[in-house]
Amino acid sequence: MTLLKQIPKVDKFIKNKIFENYSSKLITKITKEKINKLREDILSNKINKIEEEKLTNNIIKEYKNIIKPSLQKVINATGIIVHTNLGRSLITKKSFDKVKDIVSSYNNLEYDLKEGKRGERYSHIVKTLQNLTGCEDALVVNNNASAVFLILNTFAKNKEVIVSRGELVEIGGSFRVPEVMSQSGAILKEIGTTNKTHKKDYENAINENTSILMKVHKSNYSIEGFTSEVELEDIIKIAKEKSVIDYYDMGSGHIIDLPYNLDKKEPSILKIMQYNPSLISFSGDKLLGSVQAGVILGKKELIDQIKKNQLLRMLRVDKITLSLLQEHLNSYLKGQLEDIPTLQMLYTTIETLEQRAKYIKQNLENICNCEIIETSSLIGGGTTPNRKIPTIALSIEYKDFKPNKIEELLRKNNIIARIENEKVLLDFRSIKDSEVDEIIAIIKKVFK
Repeated sequence: MTLLKQIPKVDKFIKNKIFENYSSKLITKITKEKINKLREDILSNKINKIEEEKLTNNIIKEYKNIIKPSLQKVINATGIIVHTNLGRSLITKKSFDKVKDIVSSYNNLEYDLKEGKRGERYSHIVKTLQNLTGCEDALVVNNNASAVFLILNTFAKNKEVIVSRGELVEIGGSFRVPEVMSQSGAILKEIGTTNKTHKKDYENAINENTSILMKVHKSNYSIEGFTSEVELEDIIKIAKEKSVIDYYDMGSGHIIDLPYNLDKKEPSILKIMQYNPSLISFSGDKLLGSVQAGVILGKKELIDQIKKNQLLRMLRVDKITLSLLQEHLNSYLKGQLEDIPTLQMLYTTIETLEQRAKYIKQNLENICNCEIIETSSLIGGGTTPNRKIPTIALSIEYKDFKPNKIEELLRKNNIIARIENEKVLLDFRSIKDSEVDEIIAIIKKVFK
């Protein structure tokens, strides 16, 4: 009982000068919790003395843990450029600086400067997309899943949407096309088989309740062997003949030709637009290399109908997204592709990657064992499924540490590596040039 009387009172304890630069509200909350725990430990005979200095240090430590942002910068050494778990496409500081004045000030997000009246937030992006893709009109929502849902809800509520069985995809987070269709109010009509779908399947399935012929990008898988699918160009022709809407969910859309023949099975947005589709949608933060967004391109009369859907207000994007997306699309228009990190990484030569690997290896010779390896990596983010690109990696070995232990030590210092063939690899396909010296410093700190 004597020890209980020694427990400091909260109101006096928090007046300690060491806390004067901290939030008194949060310090008070933590102190109450720590003192309650102290009382419990005394009653259960876990402690036999009170150390106020230790209590103070624990309170400050807890305070710092609480206010430390959980969202942190990491170095992506996995080789996966569009890494969904690591934020997908990067944004350059140059692009961010260009829009900083706009987003940190009042702006004309929904104000027409020419007419002096209320404007439309989507108008800022339409002109850019028209010049870039040749579309009639455009709309931007918060991601491509939203775009899919909004289109189906607008045009196919209680109506049929025809989709090939081979395209009923499920992507990350259990996002399934059949379930999204159900939630949107659309009625799914499956055609063909898992591996084969023909033009006649679409033609025979159309009836008076058909609204959309939908084609879905196979984001994270491919069907090989005895297969056939109907090309988008043919689906568009059938839709026009039958007076229904054609819609292509591209998933990951890209503007320019990709290296390593990656776009052999994935035509660019510009190629698709040559077919004069009714509607297409794609992600902003995948191969386009911009921010998270769902971009819808298509016929003006259809875009106008989507804008009237009350759900649009729930799915719209803010000034930051619009500003950055417009900045990146302007980079495409001006041919300044160096401002798109995703493309830069894709096009970086093996020779350049090898130079970076050699530089790190030379600086770590007295720290750990390193070996330069020629290997391959995936682009990621549901793009170009099963298509690998060549890369250079550096294996890291230290004493008798197992790969899992090395990977964990690097991860706890915000370097995200990968394990391949029982070796920890730093893959330079996704490592920025500006991160090379940082990697050296971190590894020297980890493996002292």
